[in-house]
Amino acid sequence: MARIRSLRRATPFILTFFVALFVLGVFAPLPSSSHHSSQFHLDNGHTHKFEIAEDMFWRDGEPFRIIGGDLHYFRVHPEYWRDRLLRAKALGLNTIQTYVPWNLHEPKQGHLVFEGIADIISFLKLCKELDLLVMLRAGPYICGEWDLGGFPAWLLAEEPAIRLRSSDPAYLGLVEKWWGVLLPKVSPLLYSNGGPIVMVQIENEFGSYGDDKAYLHYLVKLARRHLGDDIILYTTDGGERENLEKGTIRGDAVFSAVDFTTGDDPWPKFKLQKEFNAPGKSPPLSTEFYTGWLTHWGETIATTGAVFTAANLDKILSKNGSAVLYMAHGGTNFGFYNGANTGDDESAYKPDLTSYDYDAPISESGDVDNAKYKALRSVIAKYSPQPLASVPSNNEKVAYGRIKLHKSSFLYDATRMTDLADAVESEKPVSMEAIGQMFGFVSYSSNYTPKGNGSVLSIPKVHDRAQVFISCAEDSGRRPTYVGVITRWSNKPISLPSLTCESKNQLFILVENMGRLNYGPYIFDRKGILSPVYLDGRPLHNWKMLPISLENVNEARDINPIIHDPMTRKRLKGQKKLDPEPAFYSGRFNITKVADTYISFRGWSKGIAFVNKINIGRFWPNVGPQCNLYVPAPILRQGENIVVVFELESPKLDLSVSFVDYPDFTCGAQTSSKPRGNRVLAS
Repeated sequence: MARIRSLRRATPFILTFFVALFVLGVFAPLPSSSHHSSQFHLDNGHTHKFEIAEDMFWRDGEPFRIIGGDLHYFRVHPEYWRDRLLRAKALGLNTIQTYVPWNLHEPKQGHLVFEGIADIISFLKLCKELDLLVMLRAGPYICGEWDLGGFPAWLLAEEPAIRLRSSDPAYLGLVEKWWGVLLPKVSPLLYSNGGPIVMVQIENEFGSYGDDKAYLHYLVKLARRHLGDDIILYTTDGGERENLEKGTIRGDAVFSAVDFTTGDDPWPKFKLQKEFNAPGKSPPLSTEFYTGWLTHWGETIATTGAVFTAANLDKILSKNGSAVLYMAHGGTNFGFYNGANTGDDESAYKPDLTSYDYDAPISESGDVDNAKYKALRSVIAKYSPQPLASVPSNNEKVAYGRIKLHKSSFLYDATRMTDLADAVESEKPVSMEAIGQMFGFVSYSSNYTPKGNGSVLSIPKVHDRAQVFISCAEDSGRRPTYVGVITRWSNKPISLPSLTCESKNQLFILVENMGRLNYGPYIFDRKGILSPVYLDGRPLHNWKMLPISLENVNEARDINPIIHDPMTRKRLKGQKKLDPEPAFYSGRFNITKVADTYISFRGWSKGIAFVNKINIGRFWPNVGPQCNLYVPAPILRQGENIVVVFELESPKLDLSVSFVDYPDFTCGAQTSSKPRGNRVLAS
């Protein structure tokens, strides 16, 4: 923080404007021993326990096979939790595995959230009600194609910088505070206490990242302090010797499970797994049996064959192995929470789609009438001790048709930097996190003296996408001139044209955080401008930085948005935009039947959409492959509904969006999405 000359938080103007501009609400909440074991005494005097012995799982004294699936409560609208769990149960699953994303529950340091989509306790109780066991992946790191692997972004603003996923005392102190909240909340729901939780995971695939055993041992000690000695703690690592050497704790204190690419022969992996567990304590378990794959923007939507997937699951179950489908139901990366990956270096940046459909047997919208669901269910039915529950029908979807939008405001009409005394000021540009902005956008501004024939602008390190504009500093009423885009993955200098100004030119750089890295050595992924900005080879100084506060999932404001003011609409009527410039568009539509739907963004460029104050995610049809954003029925209401679009570049010519009844992943120029190396990215 010392590098910031004058830190004046932009609260009065920017929060007043943006709180008035949108208010994005929340999802409605729902009205070591010889055996690893978890036990308690029921009213009838019978001992109730879940344990590992004789290389098997045992539930209440009977052999038990885990046939589970990942289903993440934070990727599903809470009013659909029961619906999705019933579909998982009808698939034949007896166990649900879910991550716990720290950043969802503590979006700001000390501000804890356990309501709405973050109401994990209600989700766990629902699993119990439906007789589904739970494997809880408590982190603190989860990966999961989730922003920063589940870490809250405010960790990146700590000074001095902390070392994530390590035995750094500063990091461990923050983990201890977080788990000191989370673990006591879930402890009453352990199997020993009558709840559904039979296993709790420590970290996630740590062997693919580091070999800090002191860190792992600390997490085990901390978990035991809050959860007791009987709960089964487990680790998950890729089924290669190097990963298991680094990521496991030998002996019987922690159960070591494995994951591996679907299509690999599972039994050599399980044989290797046994070497890292105590004798008799290694039931063969794949904690991530991949039913599909993730997709980044610009790739062809990833799919895997139904017959292929089912046949490989059969290889595990036919020899009394256990497996957890990753994913059973993928869901949606609502808001700004999508993660990202890299290639060989930090600049090879690959952000994830809003959809996390994953080609799972239960689709993003909950559909189960598909070949993969049927094929997997057929295999699971062969090994289920009881007949499977009947399969629910697909939920209805409605195409509400074309909705006309109206331009409500240009972004820079409301954020004239020269007029904002409350912007953050610094000699050099600083990260988004350093000014307290964790998601969305920051506008950077500085003045410069142009050369007669124009200047060349370069930003060596920008995370992740910067739109550049210029204007005359003295002309606050003139539209800024769009210059171009500088991106993290294709970072090239751009030329600034010469403007005829009475004084200096003004430079605006709007930087979008497109999702933090969730995996790999570059996970310490700050956002914004992270280097000097060079004009004709010389660094540009004296910056003002303005947070653009568009709310994320589960962050509520409760006032009427100014964008629906008819006077604002009238003032902008007929105004044409010649160059790409960020602007807000809004529209209203009335419905009598509430059902699932999708918004098609074909013809639009790139941006974010909100329905009834809910941030439903990012669209980018120019790049694809995702064309349509899923809108769950509980977001809608009978009567009037409101859609707001923040378009970063150029809107569709007729300023319309269409509500359709199907997903679409055919937009943009696409490349293939494939696993890379030994590590399977989808974890």
